[in-house]
Amino acid sequence: MRHHLLATACAVVAGMAFFVGGQALAAPTESFTPAQRAEIVGIMREALQNDPTILTDAIRSIREKAEEQKQDSTLAAVRAHQSELQTAPAFAIRGNPHGKITVVEFYDPRCSYCRSMMGEVDSFLNRHPDVRLVEKVVPVLGNNSVLDTRAIFAASMQGKYEAMRKALMEDTTKPSMERIAELAQANGIDAKKLAADMNSPQTITLINTNLDQGRSVGLDGTPTFIFGTAAVAPGALEPDQMDAFLDRARKA
Repeated sequence: MRHHLLATACAVVAGMAFFVGGQALAAPTESFTPAQRAEIVGIMREALQNDPTILTDAIRSIREKAEEQKQDSTLAAVRAHQSELQTAPAFAIRGNPHGKITVVEFYDPRCSYCRSMMGEVDSFLNRHPDVRLVEKVVPVLGNNSVLDTRAIFAASMQGKYEAMRKALMEDTTKPSMERIAELAQANGIDAKKLAADMNSPQTITLINTNLDQGRSVGLDGTPTFIFGTAAVAPGALEPDQMDAFLDRARKA
């Protein structure tokens, strides 16, 4: 009987009710007598005292499982919305417009991690000439992000999307209309037209479209990269990580 109770105690430790990733994993519901339950608790207490890694390993396993489930759910959403995710105005497509593999990048112009990835993304595209990169600007960090995003999209109406994107993401000055006008003039952009276009229905539609697409896949932060329909990778990535995700997309 003790062997049976020991096995049950181990199962309880492995399946304790923890909320991880918004999901609760419940302990076994098998019925025991009060004496048996007391013995199980004693076995669990003794095991955890002798080897605390049991609990650590159980929590790690639960978290990994929750992360896998979240990734599966996100990839299902990516596949369901693949067409619109991989579609963008010509100005927001970089790399090879006819590339075999499409990588989508959601970024916020005020996001420090997005800014740190600018050079890495350039290098990635240089390493992989068959990649088509689709940029999705999403202002998720407040009013300054909205201001910069409006300026980037408005500049696209003068054929200056890339110039304004680069200027704003490299700028360390506090965002303002005055600063945007200065950067516009420095990059050959008509500042008055830019200001008017920042409030245009076209600009608002572009922003809302990207935000809607982000919500459709449960966007959790910026930057987030989607490699084909094989992987969703949030956060700043190392070059070898980007290459590995791309390789996974090639094989999918």
